[in-house]
Amino acid sequence: MDDTFLISITTFVYFAAALFFLIAVVWERRGIQRFATAVVAAGFILHTAAIILRWVLSYRLGIGHAPLSNFYESMVFFSWSLACVLFFAQRRFGNGLVGTILSLFAFFILAYVSLSGRVDARIQPLIPALQSNWLISHVVSAFLAYACFALSFGAGVFYLITAKVKGRLTERLPSPDFFDDLAYRTISVGFLLLTIGIMTGAVWADTAWGRYWGWDPKETWSLITWFLYGAYLHARLVRGWRGTGMAVISILGFVAVIFTYLGVNYILSGLHSYM
Repeated sequence: MDDTFLISITTFVYFAAALFFLIAVVWERRGIQRFATAVVAAGFILHTAAIILRWVLSYRLGIGHAPLSNFYESMVFFSWSLACVLFFAQRRFGNGLVGTILSLFAFFILAYVSLSGRVDARIQPLIPALQSNWLISHVVSAFLAYACFALSFGAGVFYLITAKVKGRLTERLPSPDFFDDLAYRTISVGFLLLTIGIMTGAVWADTAWGRYWGWDPKETWSLITWFLYGAYLHARLVRGWRGTGMAVISILGFVAVIFTYLGVNYILSGLHSYM
């Protein structure tokens, strides 16, 4: 048994959790929501075990390093970050829709890396630029921020749905104010984590390439993303803006996140193309 087998199982566990969360929302059953949370917990344990196993296997191959160094490993950790944020968000907001959003994101990411056949899952040696103690702190803070922004994206979408669409289905959903507050709180946490990620990345860049900032495509798009979410917080805290415009910014911010993470790899070339 290797780590990819555990990831394959985890993929379907997260799908089951998303389904149970959705049923809990539609039927308004707290018992089903608690069961869904337990299912996510089981998946999270398997997910964590897969990451630890891959870490151990890398040492057995003589190239030991934290499993955060290539596209496959970063996708797996992104999904893990989503599940991690889910537990805190469920405890804070107690709504099954939060679990639905995050577990679906976690499922889709793992489904892609597990089933597409286009992602190289082999354990590979670290390239020189990644041989730094700053690797873990930079990647962990960045992906936890991305997970928070994924939830704020979902909150922005559901704000627009509940504010603009009236019907029997939307009556079962929380109010638009709930989603507005959810987006604000998750962006606040995500912005702090992204700031830490950019700062640790700058220190890492100095040790790897001899400069803190070089306007590499991923660095540039990280800064654009930071400014978008900074503008959101400024508009909320200083100008008191709420509502549709803020929901749109939360959606656009996550589009920038996805381009920073994936678009730079597939469209633009740079020093970060391996991640």
